Amino acid sequence: MSSEVSAEIGERFPDVTALSTALDKTGYMAGDQLAAALFLAVRMGQPILLEGEPGVGKTQAAKSLAETLDTILVRLQCYEGISAAEALYEWNYPKQLLAIRLAEATHETLRETDLFTADFLLARPLLTALDHPGPRPAVLLIDEVDRADDEFEAFLFEMLAESSVTIPELGTRHAAVPPVVILTSNRTRDLHDALKRRCLYHWIGFPDAHRVAEIIRRRVPAASEPLAGEVAAAVARLRALGLTKPPGISEAITWAGALTVFGDDQLSADSAGRTLSVVVKYPEDEQAVRDTGLASIVGHD
Repeated sequence: MSSEVSAEIGERFPDVTALSTALDKTGYMAGDQLAAALFLAVRMGQPILLEGEPGVGKTQAAKSLAETLDTILVRLQCYEGISAAEALYEWNYPKQLLAIRLAEATHETLRETDLFTADFLLARPLLTALDHPGPRPAVLLIDEVDRADDEFEAFLFEMLAESSVTIPELGTRHAAVPPVVILTSNRTRDLHDALKRRCLYHWIGFPDAHRVAEIIRRRVPAASEPLAGEVAAAVARLRALGLTKPPGISEAITWAGALTVFGDDQLSADSAGRTLSVVVKYPEDEQAVRDTGLASIVGHD
C-alpha cells in the first residue's frame, strides 16, 4: 500500500474504535476483537483469514469493510476443482477467432502475438483486484477457500505474498494499490500452515441471543422489538438440538423478515410452523424440531 493511500486511510480510521463505528453505521456489528483484526489487515496491508461455521457473518464482514472504505468489493467464490486460470484470467477466444476471420477477410497478416494482448484478456477476480487503480485499495474476498484444493491454495499463497502475477504473454503485473485481502473458511478442512502464516487470523463464533436480536433489529427494521428477541432465542434453542444444519445469523434474519411479511409482531407456535422452512433446511431437521415441539422452540411450553 502506497504511503499516500496509507496516510488517507490512517486519517479516516486512526484507531480501532473509528473503524468499528464506521462498520456499525453499515449495519455490521463487528465487536472489539474482529474490528481490531480488520483494522490491522487494513493498516498493515496483510491478508486476514476469517474462520467460523456458516452463517456467522464472515462474508458480510468483507462487504461491510468495502462499504466502509468506500471502495469496490471483488469476490472470488471458491469451489472444488477451481483452477488458477478461472480465478485469475483467461483469453477471450471468441474475440480472438473473430479477429482471425476479420484478418482473413481483409487479407491482413495477423501474427500470433497480435492475439495475445491486453485487448483480448479477460480479467477474473484476482487480476481485477490487482489491477484496481485506486485511489483506495479494493477489498478482495476469497470466499470459502477451504473448498478449493491444495494446489490452488499454494497458488494463492504465492500471489498474495507478492501482490503480483505473471502472464506469460504480457509479463508481470504488479498491483499499483495492493488489495485488502479477506479469506474465509468454514473449516471443512485444515488449511496449510504456509497460508495461515501469511495471514492475520480471527475466529468468528456464533453470537449470543442478545447480540443476534440486535443484528435482527438492524437488518430487519420492520421487525418489532419482541419479535427480534423471540426469533433470536428460538434460533438458540434450534441450535441446541444438534441439527444437521444449525441455523445461522442469515437464517435468523430471513426468519424475522418472513414473519414480518405475514404481519406477525410476536413468534408463536403457529407462526413458527408456517415459516419453519425458512430456518430449517433438511427434512430430518424439520422432523426433529416438530418432535421436540414448536411450542418448546418458541418458548411457550
